[in-house]
Amino acid sequence: MNPIIGTIFSARMLVALLMGFSSGLPLLLTGSVLQAWMTDEGVDLGTIGLFALVGLPYTLKFLWAPLTDRFGVPLLGRRRGWLLAVQVLLMVAIAALGWTQPAESPLVVAIAAWLVTFFSASQDIVIDAYRREALADNELGLGASLYVNGYRIGMLLASGGGLILADFMPFSAVYQLMAMCMLVGIVTTLCAPEPEIATGAPRNLREAVIQPFADYFRRRHALLILLFILLYKVGDTMASHMTTPFYLDIGFSKTEIGAVVKLFGFWATVIGGMLGGIFILRTGIYRALWGFGILQALSTAGFALLALTGYSLPLLAGVIAFENLSAGMGTAAFVAFMATLTNRKFTATQYALLSSLMGIPRVIVAAPTGYVADWLGWSVFFLGCALIAVPGLLLLKRFRDWLEEG
Repeated sequence: MNPIIGTIFSARMLVALLMGFSSGLPLLLTGSVLQAWMTDEGVDLGTIGLFALVGLPYTLKFLWAPLTDRFGVPLLGRRRGWLLAVQVLLMVAIAALGWTQPAESPLVVAIAAWLVTFFSASQDIVIDAYRREALADNELGLGASLYVNGYRIGMLLASGGGLILADFMPFSAVYQLMAMCMLVGIVTTLCAPEPEIATGAPRNLREAVIQPFADYFRRRHALLILLFILLYKVGDTMASHMTTPFYLDIGFSKTEIGAVVKLFGFWATVIGGMLGGIFILRTGIYRALWGFGILQALSTAGFALLALTGYSLPLLAGVIAFENLSAGMGTAAFVAFMATLTNRKFTATQYALLSSLMGIPRVIVAAPTGYVADWLGWSVFFLGCALIAVPGLLLLKRFRDWLEEG
């Protein structure tokens, strides 16, 4: 059998896919699905808006990640023990959220939703560490692509499937069903092998908290790497934040947006992630980051072309296919790149820090994009988003030696 085909269909990659599904499933249960439920119950918009704060654990998860590096849970080993405990608690929290009453007790809903995001973020910490430790360095790209695709399938089931089911049953029942879907992750954890413990794992909590950061900042180009993480996908993030208002502004209907952008675009992203993982396996992370970064910038510029052309359903489909394919590839390479940066002794803490940093552009840099688009116009705005990719790509040259060695 071809070694690449053998790797793609290995048990390790199946575990990466299923763990991705388990990570993606809870995300929108405290987002769009909960918002729809609260709207149905007549909760005011101000209260609904405040519920964005329950997502804070996703950006602060590096604060408690050292606990999972330092301590183990009995029976299944350090990674699987933590994972099983967190997944069971997450399953209970999702079910408990379904038992709340949004109209009568919004505070109770907020507490339950916060518990879901806390245990979900904790699950992400351990899954990221497990993937880094269980896969060989040359498998990280493909493993990342399968993880991300599983993540998106979990999100699609929770958001699309959950909202469709809510037309036929109460939201409380939908949450109980979604809680049962967490069994996929629990069974995967029970069946997966425990990765080897790195030599010199933290002996006490002080080492688990301080050494991961000291270890990272001792390396060459430490600050430039952090800058690269901030810049690599910032243009793509800024553009995607404004695409829905853009589609509506140039005349596309909500049905066209849903059919082309959401459904067709979803599968284009999944295919892009798979192709990206295979490409990384063949060529390495350095070339993949360069190639996919250029494709991301060109696909973002495609929105500028659509802005100049105006309403055109075939052109929209082409732009979406190109953009989502390149975004899927770029995400696979980016996630694999961050995994290579971690020391196996402190995998959970270092990866949690880097992935939290990756979320900053989504929250902060994307915030003023509406004002910028209004000031510049759509075509110039999207061209600007494409050009923002250049500084990040230029930084890649500084990392070529150790990336190609890896």
